[in-house]
Amino acid sequence: MEFNSPENNPYFKESAESVLSAGFVLVELQVAPKNGDFYVTAVISPADIKKDIGVADCSKVHHLLGPKILELLQRKYSSLTEDNLYMEVCSPGVDRNIKNAWEFTVFTGRKIRVWDKTVSDWVAGVLIEADDNHLTLESEDGSKKSVSYVDIAKAKFFNL
Repeated sequence: MEFNSPENNPYFKESAESVLSAGFVLVELQVAPKNGDFYVTAVISPADIKKDIGVADCSKVHHLLGPKILELLQRKYSSLTEDNLYMEVCSPGVDRNIKNAWEFTVFTGRKIRVWDKTVSDWVAGVLIEADDNHLTLESEDGSKKSVSYVDIAKAKFFNL
């Protein structure tokens, strides 16, 4: 699994700041042009991992993020209007497949499982640490296991 910072996305940083001001973390942001329109998908997570995301939360972020994304896009596409912008805001979901190792830095404290290629099996636990190269999980018995991102074939949320 690769660690790709979302900073490479030109809209991510400023959008993430707006989302954080509302008490949420921007996990993923996709901006796709198609036939003069722009389709935006934003995945958000609560800043406090003990909280859940509801429809009202997604709506709140949608109303906050929509004008920000429009402003950012209009810097390059001056003729763009809100009529050409379609946006979906959603939670990561309970069974999220983690697509990018960077996401581990957001989901610290969550229960996850990773397919560790070195043992050809799932390793599960609470994510207690994540950096640019590896993560550390703590299992129910208190033991800790570090796994390098290059050894992770896939990862997802998990209920212990």
